[in-house]
Amino acid sequence: MVPRYSRPRMTAIWSPVNRYRIWFEIEALACEALARRGEIPEEAAKIIRTKGDAAMAVFSEADVARIDEIEAETRHDVIAFLTWLAEKVGPESRFVHMGMTSSDVLDTCLAVQLTQATDILLEDMDAVLAALKKRAYEHKQTVTIGRSHGIHAEPISFGQKLAGHYAEFARNRRRLEIAREEIAVCAISGAVGTYAHIDPEVEEYVAKNLGLKAESVSTQVIPRDRHAAFFCALGVIASGIERLAVEVRHLQRSEVREAEEFFHAGQKGSSAMPHKRNPVLSENLTGLARLVRSYVIPALENVALWHERDISHSSVERNICPDATVVLDFALGRLSGMMEKLVVYPEQMLANVESLGGVVHSGEVLLVLARAGISREDAYRIVQRAAMETWTKLGTPEGRTFRENLEADPDVSKRVEKAVLEDALDPARHLRAVDQIFNRVFG
Repeated sequence: MVPRYSRPRMTAIWSPVNRYRIWFEIEALACEALARRGEIPEEAAKIIRTKGDAAMAVFSEADVARIDEIEAETRHDVIAFLTWLAEKVGPESRFVHMGMTSSDVLDTCLAVQLTQATDILLEDMDAVLAALKKRAYEHKQTVTIGRSHGIHAEPISFGQKLAGHYAEFARNRRRLEIAREEIAVCAISGAVGTYAHIDPEVEEYVAKNLGLKAESVSTQVIPRDRHAAFFCALGVIASGIERLAVEVRHLQRSEVREAEEFFHAGQKGSSAMPHKRNPVLSENLTGLARLVRSYVIPALENVALWHERDISHSSVERNICPDATVVLDFALGRLSGMMEKLVVYPEQMLANVESLGGVVHSGEVLLVLARAGISREDAYRIVQRAAMETWTKLGTPEGRTFRENLEADPDVSKRVEKAVLEDALDPARHLRAVDQIFNRVFG
């Protein structure tokens, strides 16, 4: 992923240095397990560990270059690493990788990297949740207009709107936890997964020390349904990011202007129009969400490998694993910052609620007339008549508000007291269940 959309902590997970350190740790742990079983000398395992740790402690770009040089000849990345390790360890290196196959190292390493990445993503999710919770409580009693089909529907609490996004991200956090558990598996089972040359105890030892579980049935690789589920979870999270980003983009429109991204001192919105304040962060998040979702289909297609193993998944994962986690990390970081600093305009929200002359209260008036003994069909006809009169003549000299049209209608005035009608037109009545909603969401 390009540096513009990357954060160092996440990109470090996918660096060659981190990858080779994990490879060595897998090999060293396997040697320790073999020594415990008496299959290789304990002294050899100690030397491998000591000399390998020393080499990894000073591992540099020069070492990466040396491994690349060996791979240019061998055309095999794991063999290139093992050859480099042998140069550092000496004669005892003959006990390294005993009974193992390359996928044991590659797939177990990928599991470690994905769990490392997921731990960062979980922290990112916590930051988003904290920002949403804070802003939701801040605007718990802020009246805004709810919209369906993009059209004014009925009033809603802006805090409730944010609470809905909080609830979605809380669900997505649980999905990510499940995805982490599913991906955190180790395979040290040898060629085609039969343990013919290495005992399952070795796998158990390596898995335990890496914070993983042993794969129940590996072929020669860890089955890719696990990875597919992981990337599906990332895709769902990305969609949640986009849903919130699209909301902010709409609210910042000049015709709406109920909320907007924080505009920094010295920030410029347009090279040609100095007045512009554009929703660039939320637009950027929309684009990044598209990227993350685009990695889901290749991950699903990786599930169908030939027999016990092929490597058609390898080139895909070398791209999508770092890219998806790096992009999502950046997007979640951007989202939490955007929501923390989101500028909200309660007065404009209230003005928009009443901008259509009060017709957004038609639903409650309908219920009032029904309670007054009018059939629902007749009540609907009466209310719609008043609402359409307001809607079509809004802003004209003969235009009247919804309230005025209702009060002038004898079908209403003869059946409904003025105080009852007044209560039906009060936006605050739409917030009466907000405490219950917040209790459900936040506990």
